[in-house]
Amino acid sequence: MPDAVVQIDGDRDSRVYGDLLDTARELAVKLRARAEETEELRCLPPETEADLHRTGMFRLLQPKRVGGYELDYVALIDFAEELAKGDASVAWIVNNLGSHHWMLAMFPEAAQDAIWGENPETLIASSFVFPAGKAVQAEGGYRLAGRWPFSSGVDPSRWNMLGGVVAPVDDLQAPELRVFLVPNDDYQVIDTWFTAGLKGTGSKDVEVDDMFVPDAMTLAVADIAGGGSPGSGRNPGALFKLPVFALFPFVLTGCALGNAQACLDDFIETTRHRVSKYNQARLADFQSIQIKISEAGAKIDAARRIMRAICIEAMNDARAGKVPDLLTKTRYRRDGAFSVGLCTEAVDLLFAASGAGGLYSGSSLQRQFRDAHAINAHIAFNFDATGANNGKVELGLPSDNPTL
Repeated sequence: MPDAVVQIDGDRDSRVYGDLLDTARELAVKLRARAEETEELRCLPPETEADLHRTGMFRLLQPKRVGGYELDYVALIDFAEELAKGDASVAWIVNNLGSHHWMLAMFPEAAQDAIWGENPETLIASSFVFPAGKAVQAEGGYRLAGRWPFSSGVDPSRWNMLGGVVAPVDDLQAPELRVFLVPNDDYQVIDTWFTAGLKGTGSKDVEVDDMFVPDAMTLAVADIAGGGSPGSGRNPGALFKLPVFALFPFVLTGCALGNAQACLDDFIETTRHRVSKYNQARLADFQSIQIKISEAGAKIDAARRIMRAICIEAMNDARAGKVPDLLTKTRYRRDGAFSVGLCTEAVDLLFAASGAGGLYSGSSLQRQFRDAHAINAHIAFNFDATGANNGKVELGLPSDNPTL
């Protein structure tokens, strides 16, 4: 990762950013040592959860007024990269749950007070699979029901942000996408997370059976498309004026980046000293190996530049009061998917070049390979979907992504 620090609120904040990154690097060593345990548990080990709270990793984007660091959005890339070098599953949970502090800052003040007033370190899970939730308007709020998949980090979370579709009250209205804050007492966790990769994320299903959600504990997707939000009175900073779902891929792209970088670092270190079992030739002398290392490194470096540049650009625009247009938003989504694709390609190159040695369960490479493909399977990184939508808008056709 480049040494340059992006946080621009002064020298003190720059030092804080750098110190926190050093802490993340130190923590990654522990995460790597616990990676097998994390996979076996299929969720965070208690000592890892304690370490993440102690080091403030969940609070990178939380408003300073409640004890968070309120770092620039690019922190999601930089910190996920460092943590994912140890374990991509842990980085995935940290960025997921940490980004919900950022989103909570955009909710009505009553929602912020209800959660942070009780405990500013409270963890909040999510599932933004909007069609999975059905809601109808009721006096003072909404009635919500549904079953949502992929609620990462749900086990240690006290609350959940669940996406739903609000039925129109008459034929003149269109269905509305809305996010609902639900306490864990009001939803059931269903253990479905038996997977090949990202095993430690505990991304289980959650189910709600016809519960009432007060209006103040909800947020319309249209209100977080960039610019002001219901929470702007309490949290006026540029960070909280970013378009949430346009930038959504970059909550998670850093996990792919760190996983791929760790794969490359491990491959280089192993190959320096490795000889062929068949003829005792030094693998480092093979030109084909040298080229694969270079190609994988180029893909990873290009992905990093894409991810960081978009986050920095978006922050600069928010500071200038500029809300990106629809075309720019579709390009954000396109480039998020493309950059993760580059990381996946890099891991695939290195896995293929490792031969049978990469297949052993004691090898970190097999976990990095599985995690790379699990990350790439997220709908946000489906380039056919994001590319097609961007291409439609480039051609002057309507977007098919209603969250933008």
